[in-house]
Amino acid sequence: MALTSPKVRGVHLDSQTRCEHYRGPTDIIAIKMKCCGLYYACKDCHETLADHPIAVWLESEWSQQAVLCGACAATLTILQYMQSDSRCPACRAQFNSRCRYHDHYYFHVPQVAEQSPEPLGGGAIAEQGELNQSEDDSHR
Repeated sequence: MALTSPKVRGVHLDSQTRCEHYRGPTDIIAIKMKCCGLYYACKDCHETLADHPIAVWLESEWSQQAVLCGACAATLTILQYMQSDSRCPACRAQFNSRCRYHDHYYFHVPQVAEQSPEPLGGGAIAEQGELNQSEDDSHR
């Protein structure tokens, strides 16, 4: 646990690093940006307040302490955060599990190519799958 909490930058921050963009009860992490070495509540706060683009932490740099728990001020390495199951390993506070959808803005996340086997017995199954994919895309 940190003796003093690093300064976190953001728009309309609360005491646990929630900002104007993410204010849910589990939105309690801040990320040290690789580009400037400063903690920001989120990518949108960085875009609003910084005068440069975000740089992404490479996987080889995941041993760097770059994630701050807003509940207890513990600093986590990127690897600890990625393996945390959306909980602070120090205080067990719950993190927003949907933050995983934004990891690629901060951390180089290797993509695993999903390969589905060819359907047996013709194209009807594939055509139906394509229809389902189009329906899914309409909800985004």
